[in-house]
Amino acid sequence: MADNPQGVAAVLADLKGRDFLSCADFTAEQTVALLELSRQLKSGDRRIDLGNRVLGLIFTKASTRTRVSFQVAMARLGGQTVDLNPQVTQLGRGEPLEDTARVLSRFCDVMAVRTFAQQELLDYAHWASIPVLNALTDLEHPCQAMADFLTIQEALGSLTGQTLAYVGDGNNVSHSLMLCGALLGVNVRIGCPQGFEPMPEVIDQARNLAVANAHIEVMTDPVDAVRGAQALYTDVWASMGQEQEQSQREEAFRGFCLNEDLLAQADPNAIVLHCLPAHRGEEISSGVMEGEASRIFDQAENRLHVQQALLAAVLGGL
Repeated sequence: MADNPQGVAAVLADLKGRDFLSCADFTAEQTVALLELSRQLKSGDRRIDLGNRVLGLIFTKASTRTRVSFQVAMARLGGQTVDLNPQVTQLGRGEPLEDTARVLSRFCDVMAVRTFAQQELLDYAHWASIPVLNALTDLEHPCQAMADFLTIQEALGSLTGQTLAYVGDGNNVSHSLMLCGALLGVNVRIGCPQGFEPMPEVIDQARNLAVANAHIEVMTDPVDAVRGAQALYTDVWASMGQEQEQSQREEAFRGFCLNEDLLAQADPNAIVLHCLPAHRGEEISSGVMEGEASRIFDQAENRLHVQQALLAAVLGGL
């Protein structure tokens, strides 16, 4: 399938009109094909023009990379974006979600939703007659995970059998890394303090999805988590909506900073990832973030290419 646009298009044909609410929504083969299409679009080997399609953005959480990458991705596909900030729409005045979803389905061709509760995203998908994409919820961040694995693939040349160690809070990012990694045959280790583990049902789901004997592990010692790993990853300790827990979390996560000492325990050629924004000196040291191992800004750029591929697939532009 690699370097074969027809093969990629055939695998992704079934995604036309589909929602993308979780990394588990697509098969292993479709996930691999989306990464390959992302690579082709990034390199310029493939160009796609969808015509004048419209993406609606409903973001109730703050955003920089997700918002801009979706807007630029849609522009590169020949379409346009409508920013539907709830504070300046009737959503902010209490209009029922089911009414909004049905009306926007008459105006837009696809919708990306960034919100707190996964159920709200599921409700949009239920009532909308157009594809709905998860631009982040408290449960998952699937577009981010796809970009993360594209970055690992670029740096390491392959994914199957590699080990990704995520050190930090067992949050939405960790959930999507486990699910997506399982589908790609990547061993995923989550290192987090006791009491901050990923949701047990997501761990079980990832283990059930795993291909190529990929291992999904959760441990409480950050050194054990990163030992020998080919990719190290971290995220902020307090996500949006958890700011009031900041001081408590700083104490709980003491020793979980991705710094030079922790990096030294990984594979000598390991790369470093962070989904941003970063708190330098907290969950990651400035030296590691700016060091030779860092692929953090490649990772941020790859949000654009993955989302361009995703939009093309669900809009049937292949």
